[in-house]
Amino acid sequence: MSADPFDFSHRQVLVTGAAHGFGRAICQAFSARGAKVIACDIQQQELEETARLCGDRCRAELLDVTDEDAIERLFGQLETAQWKIDTLINNAGGVVGQKGQPLETVTLKQWHKILDVNLTGAFLMSRVVAESMKEQKFGRIINISSRAGLEVSLTGIQAYASAKAGQIGLTRQLAHELGPWNITVNNVAPGFIRSNPATERQWEAMQPEGQQRLLQNIALRRLGVAEDIANAVLYFASDWGNWVTGQVLSVDGGR
Repeated sequence: MSADPFDFSHRQVLVTGAAHGFGRAICQAFSARGAKVIACDIQQQELEETARLCGDRCRAELLDVTDEDAIERLFGQLETAQWKIDTLINNAGGVVGQKGQPLETVTLKQWHKILDVNLTGAFLMSRVVAESMKEQKFGRIINISSRAGLEVSLTGIQAYASAKAGQIGLTRQLAHELGPWNITVNNVAPGFIRSNPATERQWEAMQPEGQQRLLQNIALRRLGVAEDIANAVLYFASDWGNWVTGQVLSVDGGR
């Protein structure tokens, strides 16, 4: 264990969904503590801004986490450049522009689109790093799910709640499978945070009455910020998390 458990200067980190919100805050947190960071997203302009904010130790890579071939190409390039990712943050996800609607009106395409980016993406990314982490006999995989995976989703979107619950199940399963190689797999479950355009729209749609109702259901009576999620990720990735795996940490201000 290093003298500073939050010194990541020896670590190579990949963060998906890095264009804004939680992903950007996570990239900044690791970069500020010395890590080399690969920031991935499908939104090029915002992704490049993340890399700029992080500085020279951060590299932006366009990536669709639902595209198996694109993932394989990226990791082939990283291998050629002698990158060995030891810390993976599966943050890509969201409601992909959808709104809550009655079950009988939900199409299979809508269902799959949300499951693909939130759950299948985490599976594909975890699968691609597993071999290298096993070779290193070290790894950290941290999935960013949601309170929606633990209870009824504020979005009202069936696929979103299902995908986030499935991601928590994947976390626990991989923790047991990969543990013998000193690879920990954990999950951060954020509460509602105004961290991106989608959550801003959701907040506005609540109207003042709904906003106050939400705040009254939070023990701390306030919303969190993206940095709160990044701090939880740092803990799981740090030496302080060496004997912690298969866990879900709710970062939600208290319920």
